[in-house]
Amino acid sequence: GNTPRTDSGNTPRIDSGNTPRTDSGNAPATALQRAIATAAQAVLDARAQFPDATLADLYDPLTMPPALVKAHAALDKAVDAAYLAAEKAAGRKPPKLGTDAERVAFLFQRYQALTSLLPVAKPKRGRMQKERAK
Repeated sequence: GNTPRTDSGNTPRIDSGNTPRTDSGNAPATALQRAIATAAQAVLDARAQFPDATLADLYDPLTMPPALVKAHAALDKAVDAAYLAAEKAAGRKPPKLGTDAERVAFLFQRYQALTSLLPVAKPKRGRMQKERAK
């Protein structure tokens, strides 16, 4: 799930099973990683201010607590900075990340690029194809 955890290097990070990422092992956290971890903790701290609220209550767009809106905006900014730095380091054009729609489009583009590098599995030959090949 999306829960903070600490790796063997004692570096806090958010673990999400469906997000492509790389691990830095025991390497010290970069300033960008620390900014993300700090902002993520601020989101959790903002949620903790409302112990009786469900996630549905907290994330209702009409009633979302201002502290949680502010914490998520700071987290978006930290994550955006990391993506921009990574794209620049890879020699790619920096993406537009000003809106949620632009972020989602960028993430789908990166996912497609990452998964398209995987070898395509050859379809298994069925019984009829094997008989025809004889």
